[in-house]
Amino acid sequence: MLNEQLSTPAIPALTADWDEVRLWRRAKRVSLIERRLAMMPAEREVAGVAITATLERVLADHPGALIGAYWPFKGEYDPRPLMRALHAGGMRLALPVVVGKAMPLIFRPWWPGAAMTLGIWNIPVPAEGDPVAPDLLLAPVVGFDSANYRLGYGGGYYDRTLAAATKRPLTIGVGFERSRIGTVHPQPHDIPLDRIVTERG
Repeated sequence: MLNEQLSTPAIPALTADWDEVRLWRRAKRVSLIERRLAMMPAEREVAGVAITATLERVLADHPGALIGAYWPFKGEYDPRPLMRALHAGGMRLALPVVVGKAMPLIFRPWWPGAAMTLGIWNIPVPAEGDPVAPDLLLAPVVGFDSANYRLGYGGGYYDRTLAAATKRPLTIGVGFERSRIGTVHPQPHDIPLDRIVTERG
C-alpha cells in the first residue's frame, strides 16, 4: 500500500510506468495540499517562525549570494517577511517567472516595492527586469522524501530549470513536516534538491 491514505498498488521507484506514477502523484498532490491548507493558524505561525530561523542560519553562510525565492501559494510557508529582512540586510533576491509551458523558469530581480504582475495561477511575479541566475534557490514543496526528491505542482518547471542551468544553484526545498512522504517515486528526469528545510530543521 502506498504512503498515507492512498490505496493504489505500490510503485517501484525508477522502474514504474510513468503514466502510473503520474496518476499517483496527481492524487497525492491533492491530498498533501489539503493537509497543508488544514493547518491551524497557531500551528502555521509556530512552524513558520522555526522555518525562518533555520533559513536565516543557512543563508548566513552564503553572504553575497543571489537568492531565488518564491511567492507563497496554497498555504505554503510564506517567505515574504524573510525576503524583506534579507533585502534590508543587503542581500539580492529574485523571483521565478513562467515564460511558457514545458520551458525552464527565468528569474527576475525582486525588492520590496518592485512592480509586479500576475503570472501563472495568478501568482505575482516581477513585471520587468533582465533574467538573472540565482546562486541559491528556495523551492517550495508540495511533498518531499528522505532522498530530497520534491513533489511539486506537476508542471516540471523546477526540474527543467535545474537541468538547463549553466551553473546549478544550491537548492533548498522549503515546506512543512506534514508534507514528508515515504517516496515521491522519482523518475530519471527528477532532480533531487540539495537539502530540505522544515519546522524541524
